[in-house]
Amino acid sequence: MYEPIGLTRLPTLTTRNGALTLCAALCILGMSVSADAKAKITTFSAPGAISTFASSINAAGVITGRYVDSNGVFHGFVRATDGTFTTFDPTGSTLTVAASINTKGVITGDYLDNIGTVHGFVRAADGTITTFDPSGSIDTEPLSINNKGAITGWWQNNSAEHGFVRAVDGTITNFDPAGSVDTIATSINASGAITGDYLDNIGTGHGFVRAADGTITRFDVPRDVNGIAATSINALGVVTGYDYDPSYVAHGFVRTADGTITTFEVTGEVQGTFPSSINGRGVITGYYKDSNYVGHGFVRHADGSVKTFDVKGDVYGTYPESINRMGAITGYYGAGGGYPGFLRSK
Repeated sequence: MYEPIGLTRLPTLTTRNGALTLCAALCILGMSVSADAKAKITTFSAPGAISTFASSINAAGVITGRYVDSNGVFHGFVRATDGTFTTFDPTGSTLTVAASINTKGVITGDYLDNIGTVHGFVRAADGTITTFDPSGSIDTEPLSINNKGAITGWWQNNSAEHGFVRAVDGTITNFDPAGSVDTIATSINASGAITGDYLDNIGTGHGFVRAADGTITRFDVPRDVNGIAATSINALGVVTGYDYDPSYVAHGFVRTADGTITTFEVTGEVQGTFPSSINGRGVITGYYKDSNYVGHGFVRHADGSVKTFDVKGDVYGTYPESINRMGAITGYYGAGGGYPGFLRSK
């Protein structure tokens, strides 16, 4: 109940289809689960921050995200591997959200201007910021950048949401799966394949994978009668995310490049399992909610085994957002007086 709803910028069908309802605990199928006491967890806060929401970690361990200052204003940050912070805002920003960082230290995200329009931005490793919008957009929200610098996300006009991919040269291509009335693109891999989800004209949610050539493949989890959220795609084309059962409880899934889907839950999950990120080795991180709606972190390995973890002192829960290829995880946790960031490393 204390998760900072609305501060995590990843749009999912949670917000479109309404709040989750209370339900009974589910049976766990075919999964070993244990707490992980060996990993090292480092907590951190940006300078002057009330809360620090880490959203993405690259292969080198550099982290980006957004923080809230004492006036309640969001700003972007970069945390170097030595713990040094650099904060930033695009010119004209009244609220900045950094969403994703690649191996070269290039960051993408969005910002709000003083008339209420949301724009996309790219921040180069040297700090240079370039802003962008698809034509006709009143709300541009980049969510993922790959190592080549291609960006995906979604934008909104007055009637609908649409996916986009922005090439390194700045060219923007818009797309929607056939039958979509709202499209959310969430993640792009090294080859340019994109995943996300969309709503059809009767309000049913579906997942999709868009190949680099523009071909779009729809997919569904058998029980996703109340929607699906595809959150991350790795270099091999493996997708993770979650779907909602008839009681609006979320369950994790993994979809391989050949379309095979495996669903999973975490022991202790009562209110849902929410995978957020998958790395090139097929390791997934995310969180699950207990009966008090408090989040707990988990790591699911490619063999299906799961380890759970919490940041020490997490009064209001632990919420992993991103995992890099080395298995380092970043996210945030509820410490009572705010939400500091954390880095979990081996």
